[in-house]
Amino acid sequence: MSKNGKTESPESSLQFAISSSGNKEYMSLLAGSKQQKSFDFLHVLYEGAVAGAAAGAVVETVLYPIDTIKTRLQAVRGGGEIILKGLYSGLAGNLDGVIPASALFIGVYEPTKQKLLKIFPENLSAIAHLAAGALGGAASSIVRVPTEETYYVNVHQVIKQRIQIGQFVSAPEAVRLIVAKEGLRGLYAGYGSFLLRDLPFDAIQFCIYEQLRIGYKLAARRDLKDPENAIIGAVAGAITGAVTTPLDVIKTRLMVQGSAKQYNGIFHCVNTILREEGSSAFLRGMGPRVLWIGIGGSIFFGVLEKTKQLLAHERPRKKNRNTLKLV
Repeated sequence: MSKNGKTESPESSLQFAISSSGNKEYMSLLAGSKQQKSFDFLHVLYEGAVAGAAAGAVVETVLYPIDTIKTRLQAVRGGGEIILKGLYSGLAGNLDGVIPASALFIGVYEPTKQKLLKIFPENLSAIAHLAAGALGGAASSIVRVPTEETYYVNVHQVIKQRIQIGQFVSAPEAVRLIVAKEGLRGLYAGYGSFLLRDLPFDAIQFCIYEQLRIGYKLAARRDLKDPENAIIGAVAGAITGAVTTPLDVIKTRLMVQGSAKQYNGIFHCVNTILREEGSSAFLRGMGPRVLWIGIGGSIFFGVLEKTKQLLAHERPRKKNRNTLKLV
């Protein structure tokens, strides 16, 4: 407990451990952390958006084939055959949604997290991370609604997954045929399950990641290295991917059902799967999903933290250049 009665933050505990060590390396780390205390909302939002966009683009490109296999496994009913051709089908159109969505997610998450951590005591930091992750997820779902081509939040997912399972060749063809056969409502197939899966996923993944980082940083008494961030990101991603697999199965089934309308909503989908295929169907695709999100978490958080570091190093240089211009 501090003198003013407030609970010390993990960063405060880290600073105490650093200052008591007497190590010059630790003292320089403490000085750097103090400089970062000043909160500039626009700066944090901008740097978060840039880092998020970079991380989202890299991880989506690298892991798209695994995502395609996972989607095809979940979409097949019974003992159907999985096609392994065209694993990059729909990638270009998918990046159009992933990059701005990732940018807005981290752009909202970072300043929200910092604000909430100042409000909540140390023992409730997990709630701050959960809330920031949920808000970031909600924000990213909004940005996927494009202003030019089509309705993106759910439309983007519907089109991507139907291209992955071979229903369509390209995004424009998918939009045209889905609207012609199913109307505009076809573009929003499974929207409720999309939110049901993604909001808990975002909140849980970022909460686990941040809590693991706090614990590791306190134990190591230093900032984390790039491989350490990547490993923690992989663990957080794999755990979250496994826990949310049933929600992902429901979302996939609702999105790829097309005009056949086998399911009339989330609860009907759940009951039908249980009745016809058994509870094990809800774990279908868990292997590729855990692999995909685990590796994806490693790449995403590794690129994210590295980009944030590069932007932080660039910040003093920009200030110096601006000062010279004024002089």
